[in-house]
Amino acid sequence: MGVSVDDEQIGEISAIEAARQRLLAARWPILAALGAIALITVAGTSPIVLALSSLMVVVAGLFVPLRTLRQRRIERAVEAGQGPDAQLSADDLAGAVSDPLIVFDRSGAVVKMNAAAAAAFSRLPFGASLALRFRAPEMQGLITDVVANGKLGSVDYHERAPVDRWYRVTASPAGETRTFFVMVFRDQSEVRRIDRMRADFIANASHELRTPLASVAGFIDTLRGPARDDAAARDQFLQIMQGQTSRMARLIDDLLSLSRLEMKSFLDPSARVDLVPLLGGVADALRPLAAETGVRIDYVPGNGPAEVAGMGDELIQVFENLLENACKYGRVGGKVELTINHEGSDGGIDVSVRDFGDGIPEEHIPRLTERFYRVDAESSRGQKGTGLGLAIVKHILTRHKARMSVRSKPGEGSVFTVHFPPVERA
Repeated sequence: MGVSVDDEQIGEISAIEAARQRLLAARWPILAALGAIALITVAGTSPIVLALSSLMVVVAGLFVPLRTLRQRRIERAVEAGQGPDAQLSADDLAGAVSDPLIVFDRSGAVVKMNAAAAAAFSRLPFGASLALRFRAPEMQGLITDVVANGKLGSVDYHERAPVDRWYRVTASPAGETRTFFVMVFRDQSEVRRIDRMRADFIANASHELRTPLASVAGFIDTLRGPARDDAAARDQFLQIMQGQTSRMARLIDDLLSLSRLEMKSFLDPSARVDLVPLLGGVADALRPLAAETGVRIDYVPGNGPAEVAGMGDELIQVFENLLENACKYGRVGGKVELTINHEGSDGGIDVSVRDFGDGIPEEHIPRLTERFYRVDAESSRGQKGTGLGLAIVKHILTRHKARMSVRSKPGEGSVFTVHFPPVERA
């Protein structure tokens, strides 16, 4: 059978416990006072008795716990604003915040800012007007509302210079007096960038699939209608439809490859791979394609083995992409050079794929590894490209702790070089 205790009983117990603690802390002065009273009662009020009684009380006072006295001093100091908490200044608290933080007064003038705010908004000295610095309507409204109403508010703010950044800005009064206000900028740039990449990826993938699907659907309607009994047209249309479905299949395969790579991006490849036979196999596999485009592949393996840490199947995919692109887009040069440099940058191994084609304009080079990015969209589609090959290459190399550099000039061809780090010796 359980026993219940109501709130009134709990309050009574707490009061009794508090009284007990107080009596326990003051036990020695109380005992000394009782002893003094007993001594005076028995011995009278002679000067000697009074002196002894006073001495007893003073000595008992020395036994008051130091912790109790110290705690009382701290409590009084905190109430007066001079305790340990007061040593944490506004500068200390603002400096502990990693996001840009600005303190301003009712006029909208800057009172304080932390180091992150000074770095992000260098043109914002002490006493500057926030309304003049942040002219966006949403920022003006936020400052006005928090000063007028004293309520927490937040907006999204886009800072375009000197660096393009998105912030989630929150403003609130600092304390009940509403004399000062705090504005915190939380950087949302990376989240926005990822959202934009996701939206672009979906739009591009949909576009790449929609085009061949529309072509196939159109030819099906033609075959079921005007070309129903035209054998020559039927064969021609079926061949085109087969090419379009092959294009969709390649695109889906590349999308699946990217998805698999992203799912295991945290795994470090630990196997040892000799690039000499691996690249020889890639060159042999692509020589028929090179012959179709009128290109010769020259493979220069260098001297001795070229070991790197990696996964053989993924590295084959890397160099197949690079060599295939060189054969397709560098065909006017007549040859493609595949070379291994055993004394590459940073003591590692460099593998270069060089073509002698039209080259790539400089402004396009930084974007080559973006998904679906093409220097010449029509030419890429004509070469059966999906626009994902170099994005796959980038993902694989990142997982292998390798990197790729590109050198190209219009009319002089292009050189794609993969830089592998040195292999750690056992």
